[in-house]
Amino acid sequence: MGIDNGGTSTKVAIYDLAGIEVEKCTIYTKVLTPYKYWTERDMEELKKVNFRAIREVLVKSNINPKDIIGISVTGHGNGLYLIGEDGNIVRNGIISTDNRAHDIVEKWLSNEEYETQVRPRTYATIWSSQPASLLRWLDQNEPDVYSKTKYVFMITDLIRYWLTNEPGFEISNASGSSLFNQDTEDYDEKVFTFFGIEKWMNKMPELIASSDKAGEITKEVSEETGLAQGTPVAGGLMDISASALSTGLIKHNQLSIVTGTWSINQYIDSEISVVKDLFMTTDYPIRGEHLLTEASPTSGSNLTWFVETFLKDHSKLLEITENKDDIYEYCSKLVGTVQPWESNLIFYPFIFGSNSGVTNSTAGFIGVTKSTTIAEFINAIYEGVCYAHKAHVEKLMKINENVLNSPIRIAGGITNSEVWLQMFADVFQRPLELVNVKENGALGTSMAAGVMSGAFSDFKTATENMVEISRTIYTNSELAEVYEAKYKLYKKAVIDQTKVWNDIENTQLIKPTKEKVI
Repeated sequence: MGIDNGGTSTKVAIYDLAGIEVEKCTIYTKVLTPYKYWTERDMEELKKVNFRAIREVLVKSNINPKDIIGISVTGHGNGLYLIGEDGNIVRNGIISTDNRAHDIVEKWLSNEEYETQVRPRTYATIWSSQPASLLRWLDQNEPDVYSKTKYVFMITDLIRYWLTNEPGFEISNASGSSLFNQDTEDYDEKVFTFFGIEKWMNKMPELIASSDKAGEITKEVSEETGLAQGTPVAGGLMDISASALSTGLIKHNQLSIVTGTWSINQYIDSEISVVKDLFMTTDYPIRGEHLLTEASPTSGSNLTWFVETFLKDHSKLLEITENKDDIYEYCSKLVGTVQPWESNLIFYPFIFGSNSGVTNSTAGFIGVTKSTTIAEFINAIYEGVCYAHKAHVEKLMKINENVLNSPIRIAGGITNSEVWLQMFADVFQRPLELVNVKENGALGTSMAAGVMSGAFSDFKTATENMVEISRTIYTNSELAEVYEAKYKLYKKAVIDQTKVWNDIENTQLIKPTKEKVI
């Protein structure tokens, strides 16, 4: 069983040892945005949703819970979930799209000591929704939280704790937290000190590996979920590692792209070095390998935002689709009516965050006229997501130019759209290999349960057994020049917008003290 908690949903899936999905259940959770830049969740709701999803998948699968040889958890990287004495919830959980600490991060990144003291230890760039940033923000704004906290968790560790009542901090998650030394494979006191959060080291749980047995299903959880008491639970994985495994990422020249809320672009290597501005270098579950990742929340969820904001009442629109419930099918049909050379409309997909290098950058369309159609708006979103991914991959290619020497392994939400898949292939001018999987995180983390239980000797063997390439999307070379020209427009629009974003951030609008009298 693999359990995957993303930013907006909980997914539980059961697989056989060939990677075939036996059954799955998805339940959505509310994202709380009480203030600008905040994204939180109610942890009581989160616990109930996880237990409910487990119950439902067991009922739907009609299998004997005792036949489940192991359970593993994954979830969004970083964010922050705090637990007090006796398992009490300290405050709302903080999701990985939170940006409240961006001012703190800007000060750290502008400090020359960050480059000499921190990056050579963490091999990563600090960002606003990592535990270090959020703990510092809490010290400044909610100082009473420290005394109430017993354990600092990320979401993988939190769910595993609820299942087993055993605390731990999983290593692939820890290595991406900017609190972890990639050379010593441990927490780094000097890094904690630089961030001004050294006292929080007392709240950090013991580190555990992905395939370690981290505990067993308790009697109470068994009664609530239907799982068999004593079922072993693995350490688990950060979602980017789980997603990489689910695409079969086991060779150094492979590029894995996962689309969803986050644009995830990554490859593995046994050799790592300090690279300024590289998003993240983390421990990969395959021994001796590291996962080099460029990522930001700039992917397919931008389309979800557009649909929910502008196409909310879409009952009439669905009349033209074959699937009466699928507004996204309608969007792809519209995009299919726009030829790449017909529209110069640019969209930068920064609704939930950006990869522009400017922390206060926001989303927007450039090039709108009175004749711009809804099809062109949606087409621009599709293209903008492709370009955001490409910007990340270009950074990876500066480190390893061989990452595009083979077809791209692609997975995630956009694979449900043939139009979007073809656009990705044409923008990158590389074939795309599709993996036969619907829930990347759940499949990838289930491999940790397989290794823990002894079903597989290691993660490479698990991947070879559980990952299947279903088909390949080939490129249209005639569109290479068109998309390259549009990509250059996109990059220029992002650069030119920097001053505007700064002006928007720094302009304070004052409400009039008196109403205007007419």
